[in-house]
Amino acid sequence: MSELDSKNHDYHLVDPSPWPVIGAVSAFVTAIGAVIYFHQDSYWLLILGLIAVLFTMYGWWREVIKEAHNGDHTPVVQIHLRYGMIMFIASEVMFFVAWFWSYFDASLYAGDIPQYLRTELTGGHWPPDAIATFDPWHLPLLNTLILLTSGTAVTWAHHSLLHDDRKGLRIGLLLTVGLGAIFTCVQAYEYSHAAFNFSGHIYGATFFMATGFHGFHVLVGTIFLLVCSFRVKAGHFNKDQHFGFEAAAWYWHFVDVVWLFLFAAIYIWGS
Repeated sequence: MSELDSKNHDYHLVDPSPWPVIGAVSAFVTAIGAVIYFHQDSYWLLILGLIAVLFTMYGWWREVIKEAHNGDHTPVVQIHLRYGMIMFIASEVMFFVAWFWSYFDASLYAGDIPQYLRTELTGGHWPPDAIATFDPWHLPLLNTLILLTSGTAVTWAHHSLLHDDRKGLRIGLLLTVGLGAIFTCVQAYEYSHAAFNFSGHIYGATFFMATGFHGFHVLVGTIFLLVCSFRVKAGHFNKDQHFGFEAAAWYWHFVDVVWLFLFAAIYIWGS
């Protein structure tokens, strides 16, 4: 390499990659497949699009891991990766703000709904007529304790990594993944015993959209941390370079905080 071609900066210039194009096409196919599924009950294109999206995620993140191992993720690059993760979490916050907004708009102004809509929507008060809400001090409280414990476990794993304690890192990660899986199972059991459904009234729609999307984020975060545990077993991450794990931990803490707001607003106050 000549002196003119040598790298004299801390930034990483990404090599040409097909994954942005593949990802865009995959997302487009998924969207079209979802529309077809809603209108014609045909799901093969939707499944194809989702498989392509998962393949894109695998291939793209695999290249990012290779970049890290090649030394391309300098301290300056890692700072900008953190900025990117912060912006992503901020966008997720606004996503959930929309569902909270919908819930509080329907609940706080239940009496302001026109009379001809009250019977169908709220009955003029909140919770609506004929809605048997969940007892917040039963399964919802159990899931709250599970998520708070998992947040403690992932923090323990992070501190173990910073102190070169590989055993503590592995145990903390596996404990967090296990608690995340238990949370999902408890929520699925809770849904199966709900005294109301998604359609027909605004309470069910707002409840299942808010808690259901949170449950989806728990599932994604569990997979995220499971991949991190596989990487730890493969010898990845050290106390100086572990952004992949740090991003997963940030995401998990975000999921914890959102659940606390859901538990307080929808389960306790909403009951």
